[in-house]
Amino acid sequence: MIDTHTHIYLEEFDADRDEVMRRAFDAGVRHLVFPNVDFDTFDAMHRLHDAYPFCTSMAMGFHPTSVDAGYMPHLDRTLKEIVKGGYIAVGEIGMDLYWDATFLKEQQTVLKEQLRIASVMNLPAIIHCRNAVEEIMRTFDECDFALPRMVFHSFTGTADDIDRLRGYGDFYFGFNGIVTFKNARLEPAVLRAGLDRVLLETDSPYLAPVPHRGKRNESSFLPAVAARLAAILDVPVSEIVERTTANAHALFTDIP
Repeated sequence: MIDTHTHIYLEEFDADRDEVMRRAFDAGVRHLVFPNVDFDTFDAMHRLHDAYPFCTSMAMGFHPTSVDAGYMPHLDRTLKEIVKGGYIAVGEIGMDLYWDATFLKEQQTVLKEQLRIASVMNLPAIIHCRNAVEEIMRTFDECDFALPRMVFHSFTGTADDIDRLRGYGDFYFGFNGIVTFKNARLEPAVLRAGLDRVLLETDSPYLAPVPHRGKRNESSFLPAVAARLAAILDVPVSEIVERTTANAHALFTDIP
């Protein structure tokens, strides 16, 4: 299995990070993708990747919840870091209007410029979208370049959203512990995405799946997500593992 979205480098794991990594490997996770948040998390992400260089990969991006009126220096630094190389994706990037829409325009600008660099460098983008599907699609409409391939991580939208988003390009959809929640009602979205477009993720330390809900999430819990996707798609768990691994390699072509 490949955990395509985990933040094990965050401070929540400072006390037992190596043990968390070992539990992930013991659970069958063979590779982990670390999306960046901002420059406050940059050094920690690099340290963990340097400790496990052959079974982890990094993405570089400017998270929408870190965007404010003074975004430009941070954006410039992020773009320069992406160009330096060493990353398998641009992310996580996107829009988040759940708590506050004050910086909507700034989030759109930051998203557009990071999509542009992803397109130029032929890198996939990892999209964070919370209460912002329409606004993200409007941003896509404004792009004067070919959109990169993308994954909408922690997807909680509808089957219709998937249809509309796939009309824009080569998109995948990441599902995590939310898909195991009784009130999530993500079955139609999973079915619409289908075996060839779903990815496994945890978004650790957040959104632990049932039966671990309410605890700190970690990559070793990924089998619970795989089991739930298998039940929805009516296939063996082994097929979920095989297909999601192939999908991850198709999206993130630099994963070894």
